[in-house]
Amino acid sequence: MTTTTLRKILTTLLYLLPGSLILSNCGGGYGSAGTSHTSGIHTRAFISDAVSGTTPAGVYIVNAFTDVYPLGLAPISAGNSPGMMVVTPNRAQTLAFSSTNTQSSDNVFSIINNVAETNAAHFSLPGYTESFVVSPDSTTAYIAIPNAPVVGQNPGFVQLVNLIQGAGTGQINVPSVHYLWISNNGSRLLAFTDVLSTLYGQGCTLTPAFAFVIIPSDIGIKPCPVIPVTGFDHPVQAYFTPDDTTAYVVNCGPECNGTRASVQPFDMTSCDPDALTCGTPGSAAPVDAASVALVQGSTMYLAGTPYANGAPSFTCLGAKGETLTCGELTIFDLATMSVVTSGIAITDGYHNRIAMGANGQLFIGARTCTEIIPPPPVQPGDEIRGCLSIYNSLTTQVGSVPPGGVLIPPENGDATGIQPIAQRTVVYVVQGGSLWIYDDTIDALEFNPNDPNNPGEIFGLVGDFIDVKTVDF
Repeated sequence: MTTTTLRKILTTLLYLLPGSLILSNCGGGYGSAGTSHTSGIHTRAFISDAVSGTTPAGVYIVNAFTDVYPLGLAPISAGNSPGMMVVTPNRAQTLAFSSTNTQSSDNVFSIINNVAETNAAHFSLPGYTESFVVSPDSTTAYIAIPNAPVVGQNPGFVQLVNLIQGAGTGQINVPSVHYLWISNNGSRLLAFTDVLSTLYGQGCTLTPAFAFVIIPSDIGIKPCPVIPVTGFDHPVQAYFTPDDTTAYVVNCGPECNGTRASVQPFDMTSCDPDALTCGTPGSAAPVDAASVALVQGSTMYLAGTPYANGAPSFTCLGAKGETLTCGELTIFDLATMSVVTSGIAITDGYHNRIAMGANGQLFIGARTCTEIIPPPPVQPGDEIRGCLSIYNSLTTQVGSVPPGGVLIPPENGDATGIQPIAQRTVVYVVQGGSLWIYDDTIDALEFNPNDPNNPGEIFGLVGDFIDVKTVDF
């Protein structure tokens, strides 16, 4: 497809976007917990299914309290291959993106009404996204589209969507924008790019940077609502302190074609929207690798794959002594800006999923990892390795995992969805297109009495699953 054709498509989209939305009971002003749902299930997990063969693609609903899929319950339509999902803070809606990241992808963005369990609005984006965030009041979504064509500028912009009206409300040009992170009060939006980007147009002529601060209140009011921030090294994630005065930025470094992975504090109060300037970020504390992070209190868990000379550089041994490439988990103290523990071997690949389950069990998911697939027929004792790691953060043993130890479950495939189930000691994990249920008390697949094909599965739920989210708690 030529650049001219892409520009024509974009122009058409921008004119037709508000009118092309298909609305049906958008429901942006209320939460779903404790209300009457169409399915009658009050502890629900939504599971996106890209393609199912004999069953339709869509967002499936299961009972996350009993691990039961009501047979005959039709999925919610959400494009040809729904994948990544985000639940709004008020839990009234679930946002889903459908794409295979190919030229033939539909790139459909859907707004699902969680009470009615229907697709309330949907429209096509001009490119692929793997990052979208929602304002704390659940009224606005921001979507990073790194390859979206822009007339007279390098590709990439942030799409704004009004979730109450179910309508697109414009765009903010940020070339190659890949990741978005929003402050707790919604007054600041951090936009991270893959390449050193110069922003111009829409009233902006800014210094090249890997990070930009977007001021939502200035959008449509001031000529340029964007501020560049220099001094970061391929940032991928940010954690805001509760008062939003500081953002701890995770720099991916060599794994993302940069120089050094690190954690770097950034004073959010140093930004002057009128002068379009921000202060210099604080000193970067180096770590071996970091592409995803989770914060609990002052402890930050960082996962990534160390790189040197353009290739993975951390080797480890498998269960049978094979030399393998590994990723690394680092435990970091934000209070002292120092590494507490490093060198914890996990699967390699690009880590972009992390969640703390019950009983102190940290689940870490990656894609494109080095897998071990035994030749058929699989024999007892054959080693199997995929892209999921479980770290025991307790000081006591859990199942076969010692304190501070790591379990790599014997399942193959990318780990694309991780969802701890509140008020239970289980975690739903989507790996290799299948949904697995892990018991946090033993770090093994749960015994589900409702599934005769135990362990760890839901009877009758078959598909090529991508993501999982709970919507009621």
